[in-house]
Amino acid sequence: MTAPAVPSVLFVCVHNAGRSQMAAASLAHLGGGQVEVRSAGSAPSDTVNPAVVEAMRERGIDISAETPKVLTPEVVRASDVVITMGCGDACPYFPGKRYLDWKLDDPAGQGGTTVRPIRDAIERLVRGLLAELDVEARA
Repeated sequence: MTAPAVPSVLFVCVHNAGRSQMAAASLAHLGGGQVEVRSAGSAPSDTVNPAVVEAMRERGIDISAETPKVLTPEVVRASDVVITMGCGDACPYFPGKRYLDWKLDDPAGQGGTTVRPIRDAIERLVRGLLAELDVEARA
């Protein structure tokens, strides 16, 4: 008997420095290794937004070593679910993939007061996604 396949999720935003990084880190943390997680951007920044790093640190999640990655057709092809982050970002389309768009404010250039509610909204969406994937979220 083979083990069930681990679902794979890709988060996409333009710079891969804010929303998609928070979503990927939240899913990796709450999914407890039961979901393969990727993130990418069509025009990646050089670094992850420092306010995003701090907001995630407040949740006990360290993303300080993460780097923005470029969106490629291969990373989309390797994913079961592709989630764009309300940015209208162009994403290669492959039949059989599930595509979602989460409409979220952009934390670029914002401080913690603005970033925290975005982080919290992402966490709620990630918990909902885990339920849809039939993966129990870690506490």
